[in-house]
Amino acid sequence: QVQLVESGGGLVQAGGSLRLSCAASGRTFSSYATGWFRQAPGKERDFVATISWSGGTTRYADSVKGRFTISRDNAKNTVYLQMNSLKPDDTAVYYCAARRGTTSVTTSYDYWGQGTQVTVSS
Repeated sequence: QVQLVESGGGLVQAGGSLRLSCAASGRTFSSYATGWFRQAPGKERDFVATISWSGGTTRYADSVKGRFTISRDNAKNTVYLQMNSLKPDDTAVYYCAARRGTTSVTTSYDYWGQGTQVTVSS
């Protein structure tokens, strides 16, 4: 069983930066691939970024490539999402998720956090 808790969301102006954190419980978290997804009001939950258990493989949605960076510190059981050059279109609830095995850009993850709100003002 893995429990995930996101933090770091908030209100920021366009062009600003935020760093989201996803803290995990569970001794085997380091063996899980982890992803970030986001969901805006009235829209589906969309893939943002994912990272393999080792950190050696990362994948990004085209909409965030070059602006967002996913990373992890397995010693701290934490995954991060550094978000730079934020745009109003990035406004959403951001969710962290974990799954056994390889990374995935779909929502086929085993565990999900509660989400953290990110609001980007123009």
